[in-house]
Amino acid sequence: MEEFINKVDELPLWLKIVLSLPVLDWFWAVYRLIYGISKNSVSNIVLGIVWLVFGGWILCIVDIIYFALYKKVLVLS
Repeated sequence: MEEFINKVDELPLWLKIVLSLPVLDWFWAVYRLIYGISKNSVSNIVLGIVWLVFGGWILCIVDIIYFALYKKVLVLS
């Protein structure tokens, strides 16, 4: 799982933003789930599940803005 997280973190910014578009935003929900499982973080697991349910059309805007400002995916530490 750590290898997947590292590979995704190394993606170029333009590709991260493309993956944040409404239909493709499920990718970041899965990333959050995997990240939460690997870090034993219940809050990130819940965030990933919420993103799966609502992220495709609503929370994708949050992802795009967060990438534009911080150049990384929104996860809870």
